[in-house]
Amino acid sequence: MRALITGGAGFIGSHLAEYLNKRKWFIRIVDNFSTGRLENIAHLIKKPNVEIIKADLKNLDLVNKAVRDIDVIFHLAANPEVRVSSINPEIHFKENILVTFNILEAMRKNDVNEIVFASSSSVYGEPEKLPVDEQAPIRPVSIYGASKASCENLIHAYTKTYGFRAVILRYANIIGPRLRHGVIYDLLMKLKQDPNKLEVLGDGLQIRSFLYISDAIEASLIAYTKTQEHYSVFNIGNTDWISVSDIVRIILEELNLGNVKIIYRPYAYGIGWPGDVKKIVLAINKILSLGFRPKYSSKDAVKFTVRALINELHVKPSL
Repeated sequence: MRALITGGAGFIGSHLAEYLNKRKWFIRIVDNFSTGRLENIAHLIKKPNVEIIKADLKNLDLVNKAVRDIDVIFHLAANPEVRVSSINPEIHFKENILVTFNILEAMRKNDVNEIVFASSSSVYGEPEKLPVDEQAPIRPVSIYGASKASCENLIHAYTKTYGFRAVILRYANIIGPRLRHGVIYDLLMKLKQDPNKLEVLGDGLQIRSFLYISDAIEASLIAYTKTQEHYSVFNIGNTDWISVSDIVRIILEELNLGNVKIIYRPYAYGIGWPGDVKKIVLAINKILSLGFRPKYSSKDAVKFTVRALINELHVKPSL
């Protein structure tokens, strides 16, 4: 198989590239390296059947070149920061919606018929019932979530109009080594700056499920290889969940820190910022029915991620 991974130098993309390379796929990684990092894929540079292209996917001519002679596109490129939505929503339009349109147009022009799209649990907004399954209403409360929902609709239209096959992966909180955004990363960076106090956005009672990166990659490939529908949607998450306060406790335990002053900063009704949600937990019965079983609980995923990031970010030496 010949795969194009957009955003292949990012967190999920680099792990996917590693996984597919070990299975002898041809991998073409395209990234503009705005948030993706070369060090994430440095070990792949000299590997056989790996091609790395620095390109801005907002340029349609460059996208056309990138998709040539490819069997399937794993479209992971996006701006992942939900908080950017309230500050500069244009970023999510350009980096998420426009880029996805360019990918689909390049597929149409170059006879590439399969796409696996990294969507998000953010498309559900603040659901009325938990856990939320794939049939729940799409009611995003952030511009990021709206951009992902827009991309899903664009992809659906292209499958109907041009006969593409698409697999939509609505990821929960995917975490692990190389993570450089989200609550765990933010809290560790704050403690690196000041180990005596910790500001936590929200009231700490926000509920999330967390899936370790190796589990996420396995679930993604199961969804791709075990379905044949022209358009299919899968929630990719865990079977349990924890609170933000639980994450704080795990981080402090792993750093062996006591007497840290914890300051909770709720924006409104316990959330951390405009577009944040208080509780989001995904029902994953659909991917479980195809044989997927998470190896790590949400708590273990957080613990292993914290340990990895402590080393990567050099948090401990400065404490």
